[in-house]
Amino acid sequence: MSYPPRGPGEVLRAPNPVEVSFEFFPPKTAEMEARLWETVERLAPLAPRFVSVTYGAGGTTRERTHATVARIRRETKLEPAAHLTCVGATREEIDAVARHYWEAGIRHIVALRGDPPADAGRYTPHPGGYAFAADLVAGLKRVADFELTVAAYPETHPEAASPAADLDNLRRKVDAGAIRAITQFFFDPAVFFRFRDRVRAAGITVPLVPGILPVTNFAQVCKFAAACGASVPDWLGVQFEGLDRDPETRRLVAATVAAEQVRALQAGGVREFHFYTLNRADLSFAICHILGVRPPAPAAGGGGTP
Repeated sequence: MSYPPRGPGEVLRAPNPVEVSFEFFPPKTAEMEARLWETVERLAPLAPRFVSVTYGAGGTTRERTHATVARIRRETKLEPAAHLTCVGATREEIDAVARHYWEAGIRHIVALRGDPPADAGRYTPHPGGYAFAADLVAGLKRVADFELTVAAYPETHPEAASPAADLDNLRRKVDAGAIRAITQFFFDPAVFFRFRDRVRAAGITVPLVPGILPVTNFAQVCKFAAACGASVPDWLGVQFEGLDRDPETRRLVAATVAAEQVRALQAGGVREFHFYTLNRADLSFAICHILGVRPPAPAAGGGGTP
């Protein structure tokens, strides 16, 4: 593992305040919805900066994404952010969705190019749609004064012509109005630090927030990584060897790996973290505790039995 050096017990608590955000995906069934709301209720006391809700490939979860975001807005004190993509819709249709969000009190959108449906092959812009994320950001800014977050790729987007071209794309998104970039997940903190240096050297100054994916299922993570161009270090596979039928030990190992990652990032000056929760609270809650992000202490009681 390639981490910045630190002493024993260093940065167990943040020297400066740490901010976190969480990502959820819209549930497909009543059982999944119940689990999502258990997760929301568990993480809400950590006072995240915002919580985002994903948008399926090809816009397949549009209605469920909207319903989930709207419910968070109505029933909690959390600040919801809706994912919105360019895929499978005209500009007019996307603008209408954005206006619907604004009317529902949603002020934050995570603007992404998006992935095509699994059977569609390589991404092709919709003939009447926004071609790429930078175009979407500019279009959303014309609809309303949204807070706009975009994606960044520490190991380069798999379809980018080069790392330099990928950075140019990030700059275009920022120039169009994005105020924050959340990274694709990664596992070696050195990957993030090298990317951060390149981003700053390119004159891009918006907050760069590392996306953290706690590993609950190693095989699933390998599939995710293959699809998005993220590398899976050999040492990570070694940590999960022989644990396919041992979920309890797997969770303990996952917590340890993620804790080492966030502590190294924190030691390197990172003060914002975005967690891909996969609609589970336990690991994200534990990692936040290590970062010093904790629910407020209960008020002192008024005494014992009279």
